[in-house]
Amino acid sequence: MRAYTSLVGHLLGSHPEIDGYYEMDQSYASAEDLEIQARRYAEQHSPKPGGRYLFDKLLHNDYTLALEQLDPDRTTVLMALRPPEPTLKSIVSLFARKPGNDPYADPIGAATYYIERLHALATFSRRYPRRFYYFDAELIRTDTARVLAALGAWLELGTPLTERYQSFARTGVAGAGDSSPAIAAGHVIHHEKNYPDVALDAESIQRVQTAYQDCRRQLISSAIAALTRAG
Repeated sequence: MRAYTSLVGHLLGSHPEIDGYYEMDQSYASAEDLEIQARRYAEQHSPKPGGRYLFDKLLHNDYTLALEQLDPDRTTVLMALRPPEPTLKSIVSLFARKPGNDPYADPIGAATYYIERLHALATFSRRYPRRFYYFDAELIRTDTARVLAALGAWLELGTPLTERYQSFARTGVAGAGDSSPAIAAGHVIHHEKNYPDVALDAESIQRVQTAYQDCRRQLISSAIAALTRAG
């Protein structure tokens, strides 16, 4: 969560060859699940005439992605990590605005989710080496042109991706992705929000930072190709 996945979904989903832009809340444990995804999407949307991809994002360990059950010619997996401090602050800030006592509104709950997700992604990368592409998530904001060029090349798109995107029926809807006002901008916002109202203790940050560094190294080493801050 909070790794610019809604932004990436909107940038991809605005391309004429890509349908979908939001979180569909389903697993992909068999080839049939791809058919279910397509059917569910078509029930609510009109697929593009030139569409070649149907986008979804998996942000939680509750959802399965079993690549051994999926045709590699029908699936392209993109993976990205955002550094822990801005990610945790963004999670806490978002869920603190929601009603009730959400565990993600607390730094400990947010850190627990983040570390468990990192462990799952690292395990996934060891299980499926050379079955995914990796990029540092913050580059979509700081080095947009390079990331979009790489994504376009990885997906073999016929025309370039641009940093402007459409608004869709579920843009900004809670449960479908980013519900903050930023997603309504229609273009990449290049500055990063600081969240001065969210405090994280140094010990927790160090613990999460170590997990992030370990996972990032694993993902980069296992990827088909990787785009990182180091170039």
